Amino acid sequence: MIEDYIKLPTAFPLGEAEPWKIIENLCETVSRLIETLGDEYHVEDGVAIHHTAVIGHNVTIKAPAIISAHCFVGSNSYLRNGVYLAPHAKVGISCEVKTSVMLEGSAVAHFNFIGDSIIGHQVNIEAGAILANHYNEREDDTVYVCHEGQRICTQLSKFGSVVGDGCRIGANAVLSPGTLLKPQTIVRRLQLIEQDPQM
Repeated sequence: MIEDYIKLPTAFPLGEAEPWKIIENLCETVSRLIETLGDEYHVEDGVAIHHTAVIGHNVTIKAPAIISAHCFVGSNSYLRNGVYLAPHAKVGISCEVKTSVMLEGSAVAHFNFIGDSIIGHQVNIEAGAILANHYNEREDDTVYVCHEGQRICTQLSKFGSVVGDGCRIGANAVLSPGTLLKPQTIVRRLQLIEQDPQM
């Protein structure tokens, strides 16, 4: 499934697992990867930062996390609960990234929330866009995804989006939990993406 959306990277083991399984096990995966990193990373308290990465003022990064070569994390941002930023990924000012993977060359502008999501290569997410990870308004908050006409239960109450390579997401757009975006998809500014037919 993941290969329908994202070219598999060599540095991060997306493998053949279902995307929600990758998210469910992300903390463990990132922790294992940290143990394999070389001297070009500074590792402290479960957070690994490459010596070429730029970290702004007042950034909070909670373990486990890997910030790869030439990444940028803007001031006042908050990364937590398992985060992997591939080389040249950018997180703008005052963003929150929670339990997520951002692959090479992808950028999140500023004032964004990225929750429990996998973002492919060369994705651009404009200011204020939200990758929501939880159905606060439903009694049964289990997240479902729709793939090739099938409604699939993730068995998780928190799962965000899979954003395919090269997607463009406009300012203040919202991707509802369980969104799957094919490569090169364009989401307009202020657009709501809701893919679950039973919503």
